[in-house]
Amino acid sequence: MVKVYLLLGSNLGNRENYLKQAEGCIETEAGAVIQCSDIFETQSWGKTDAPDYLNQVLLIETTLPPQELLARLLSIELTLGRKREEKWGTRTIDIDILFYGDEIIKEHNLVIPHPEMHNRRFTLEPLAQIAPDLIHPTLHQTITELKNNLKDKLDVKKIYF
Repeated sequence: MVKVYLLLGSNLGNRENYLKQAEGCIETEAGAVIQCSDIFETQSWGKTDAPDYLNQVLLIETTLPPQELLARLLSIELTLGRKREEKWGTRTIDIDILFYGDEIIKEHNLVIPHPEMHNRRFTLEPLAQIAPDLIHPTLHQTITELKNNLKDKLDVKKIYF
């Protein structure tokens, strides 16, 4: 079993419901959900005139190799209505692989650790909640250290449902 951290995001429709549906699909199709961060509401990043996101980080355990995991996550996104029409466009659900164990993967369609996570508060806030001492395998800093050194000033707040 490999421990994998996933970032979920939604800024269209019933955002909370899309996160819950994605979690259920991941549990069924990708691996056991071990831990979930709280849900955070975040200003849109990259396309600032888009609706705010709900974001959450999940820790799963899986036996799937990275490319098979990616294929299943992309399939879940399609099932939940994800359309890829523009970069940083609005979406019902987005599922990113942040870490796959301590592996470093650089393939044409998959880069792990996620190449932008250390620059994004909407990723590091929920990740730090469930894995504060996890060490980034290429930056050699804990998630808490990365979060504390962020330049990103986007508004990220914990939401309770």
